[in-house]
Amino acid sequence: MSDKIVIGGVTVDTRHWIGGERVASGDTFTDHSPIDGSALGEISRGTPTEAAAAVAAAKAAFPGWAATPRAERARILHAVADGVEKRLEELAVVETTDNGALLRSHRRGVMPRVAHNFRFFADRLLTLGHEDFDTRGHTNHVSWDPAGPCVLITPWNAPLMLATWKVAPALAAGNTVVLKPAEWSPLTASLLADIAAEAGLPAGVLNVVQGYGSEIGDALTSHPDVRRISFTGSVPTARRIAASAAVNLTPLSLELGGKSPLLVFADADLDLAVELAVEQYDNAGQVCLAATRFLVEEPVAEEFTRRFVDKATALTQGDPRDEATDIGPNIHPRQLEKIDGFVRRALAAGARAVIGGHRLDGQFYAPTLLTGVAQDSEIVQEEVFGPVLTLQTFSDEEEAVRLANDTRFGLAATLVTGDRERADRVSARLVAGTVWVNCFFVRDLQAPFGGSRHSGVGREGGTWSFDFYCDLRNTVTAPKGWTDRG
Repeated sequence: MSDKIVIGGVTVDTRHWIGGERVASGDTFTDHSPIDGSALGEISRGTPTEAAAAVAAAKAAFPGWAATPRAERARILHAVADGVEKRLEELAVVETTDNGALLRSHRRGVMPRVAHNFRFFADRLLTLGHEDFDTRGHTNHVSWDPAGPCVLITPWNAPLMLATWKVAPALAAGNTVVLKPAEWSPLTASLLADIAAEAGLPAGVLNVVQGYGSEIGDALTSHPDVRRISFTGSVPTARRIAASAAVNLTPLSLELGGKSPLLVFADADLDLAVELAVEQYDNAGQVCLAATRFLVEEPVAEEFTRRFVDKATALTQGDPRDEATDIGPNIHPRQLEKIDGFVRRALAAGARAVIGGHRLDGQFYAPTLLTGVAQDSEIVQEEVFGPVLTLQTFSDEEEAVRLANDTRFGLAATLVTGDRERADRVSARLVAGTVWVNCFFVRDLQAPFGGSRHSGVGREGGTWSFDFYCDLRNTVTAPKGWTDRG
């Protein structure tokens, strides 16, 4: 059996990357494309043995990388970004084939963002610092010290972008990394290992272990030599990781689910509101930040719905490699079944499908909008992670805020209004890590990112990433007591 597969003319190694070498497992798992269900190849299936080897490699490489001057670390990270940009088309083709997201999005937005992740944190590293300050004549000096080996567990919906959102600051901080990509979309993580090695990243600084979380997750997250764990994914998996990490009190960063609201007030620009609403079908609804709950003020609800239906039904669903496609497939038959189960149960409970509400051929689900849903219903309270949206109405600002905050999640919220004072009032009351006013998905790496409640623990981005990936130290020095050796 070959250790390499070819995707769109791009060769991808299917083995792990541990200590600067390719390592095969005794067993494999099959990676399928969501576009047509075809088998892309056999991927090395990690065991606790490979997990332990990866952590050992990261531990061995840590002292050298931590001692590498900041400027040199930054130079290498910029070289990784150069490698990403050089292979941007290859990365886009492989990731589209592997996870079904739009090729045009990968080319124009996602892969350029991957390179930017490395450049941003490389540059931020060079300016990282805090002014010394005085305490009764004593000098306080704050430093960010590398923490040690980090385990980074990443999701399938934006594999490389979300992986590098963690890898880049962890490496910039002087840590070493064990990256465990999602088993449904592992291929671009393997390519990242090649790019990093070509950029001069020392052996063992970045390791990639593939496989099922149920088989290797505990070996990674409970390992006593791991100093940080960052995870993006579901709440149930986060609970298991947190329990595993608790054995060693390993600090965690968790970016979890969302059930975000889109609030549309009667004074809003309805064309803008509808445009933002239709954007929630991006990536076939497989976006944690998606505003899946439409909350619309009663006087404009009928008109909003009419305009939304007109715009949503004009979307093109099909092969994500086609430039004309707006919505691609869902990632996996299991995820498709989960989505359909949510909708079928909602319809049985009395919801009405204004559009969609059913599966299509292959791994596609029709863009869906449900009305007649109760606030305490499963479809309103639980994350579907597919192209399924709900619409409820409200009568006043107080009810809008109450409905918006009435879930266990708090990842994001979107607010559309023509009244600046209302925007300030309402956004200040929304429980969310990110609030967008008259816009959606505007992201800057300088900003803190994370969720409230069950949407996560901690914040990353900007200096917040370094705060997580480092041990902060304050050194206090007395003004006297020195021996003059002049």
